[in-house]
Amino acid sequence: MKRSLKRLIGKSDKVDFPDWGISAVPVKIDSGAYRSTIDCHDVKVVKKKEGKYLQFILLNPNHPMYTGHLIESAKYRKSHVKSSNGEKQTRYVVKTTIKLFDEFYETEFTLSKREDMKFPILLGRKLLNNNFIIDTSKSNLSWTYTKRKKKKVKF
Repeated sequence: MKRSLKRLIGKSDKVDFPDWGISAVPVKIDSGAYRSTIDCHDVKVVKKKEGKYLQFILLNPNHPMYTGHLIESAKYRKSHVKSSNGEKQTRYVVKTTIKLFDEFYETEFTLSKREDMKFPILLGRKLLNNNFIIDTSKSNLSWTYTKRKKKKVKF
């Protein structure tokens, strides 16, 4: 869904991944990164009767939100990425939907090992441009907005 006005987003937040069944995952807003990246492990391509599939497990076993749930995608590709330390890597890229401010955004994520990082997910410029304005003095604006909106709902 495209909005005409840009939303204000802070330096970090929590997002939902409805396609993958996980919610409130901490993310870092990273205007220095072109693509969004997600922590995962056990990444492999498997052949089935229907074709090739990319399989991976989100997050790492030490993360508090780790479920061990295997995710499979028939739609994937490889991309060359320059990491934050300047090293060039080849990573798999998958497309999925995230939920921010009660709105859905389809975006691509590169799959990477981020177990040593504070945030398991980075949201990069490819998603942020044309959708958000970043205020680094704030955090969890989407998460707070969603919680307040749910409290207003009366039955």
